[in-house]
Amino acid sequence: MSSTTNQNTFAHTLKSLHKPGNPLLLTNVWDAITARAVAQLPATQAIATASFAIAAAAGLEDHDLSLEVNLSAIRAIALIAKSLLKPLTVDLQDGYGDQLERGIREIIKLGAVGCNLEDFGRELGANGDLYPIEVAQERIRTVMRVANEEGVPDFVVNARTDALLNGRSMEEAIARGKAFLEAGASNVFVWGGKERGGTTRAEVVELVKAFKGQLNVILVRLLPGGLTVDELKEIGVARISIGPQLMWKTSGLVAEEAGRILAGEAA
Repeated sequence: MSSTTNQNTFAHTLKSLHKPGNPLLLTNVWDAITARAVAQLPATQAIATASFAIAAAAGLEDHDLSLEVNLSAIRAIALIAKSLLKPLTVDLQDGYGDQLERGIREIIKLGAVGCNLEDFGRELGANGDLYPIEVAQERIRTVMRVANEEGVPDFVVNARTDALLNGRSMEEAIARGKAFLEAGASNVFVWGGKERGGTTRAEVVELVKAFKGQLNVILVRLLPGGLTVDELKEIGVARISIGPQLMWKTSGLVAEEAGRILAGEAA
């Protein structure tokens, strides 16, 4: 079996794990240490990165994370995923403008078989903006074309729309999601944002119906009233992720333990 054939087998596996009502649960990582810790868990089916956490580990804000810094972290994570035979999907943010094609080729060469791709372009205006639907569709088609050229035709695109976060209507979020699925995305992630309290149960139900279950929802464990895994299963989502929440919790635990040691308490 060739290496590309083997890699596409992992892509096919990742795609098959997106089952409405029996969702893929991803506990996002940001470096080799967290990747190994998560990948070794018997219940882990795939490895996913979180760009926010990768940026924070590099001392950067999420919007300042460059392709090069992201690739550096992905390189170390990919080695762990490969050694422990776990499919790897990476957060490629908005694809870094005209670096999208290069970025896809690079992450596939490292071993990735899927990616998150946002429809909010940081290069659009002073504060960024949503790509027009047709442009966002073409960027997804570019990803799938490049993946096919690299021997990974089953590459999984989790297409994120920031429509709700940017004050657009639910109707626009749904229109964008449907267009992204039509362009070749396997799944849609409608990011509500912590500023607006994420997405509500009613919104998740509506989105699941619109996308026939092919929806990614963030499991918001740190906010009161967040939907549980069981509730999201019952609603019928296909994918659940946690973004940078493990990083936030881990950094708090490190500070707590360090504080005990610095205070002279027994470790």
